[in-house]
Amino acid sequence: MYLIVIAWIYVALMMAVAEATHANGSVLGAILTFLMYGVGPVALVVYLMGHPGRRRARQAREAQAAAAAADAASAQPDGGGEAAAHAVAPVRKEP
Repeated sequence: MYLIVIAWIYVALMMAVAEATHANGSVLGAILTFLMYGVGPVALVVYLMGHPGRRRARQAREAQAAAAAADAASAQPDGGGEAAAHAVAPVRKEP
């Protein structure tokens, strides 16, 4: 993917150089050509192509946090955060 990005930036740079050195061209036109044909589209494509990687990283962080929470819950003596049920036997009246 980076080869395409580098090639596109090179082509846009060459277009900007041609714009700047042309008899009717200007430096402002060259700068706008480089920004509008080079930097803008490349930034958009790199951002869009990076979306799956960012999603995988986010899911990995969430899974790691869930695993850490499960480990913390299992480290307690009774295996959970609840009080033990019926710790003392209930007292009953005889009939």
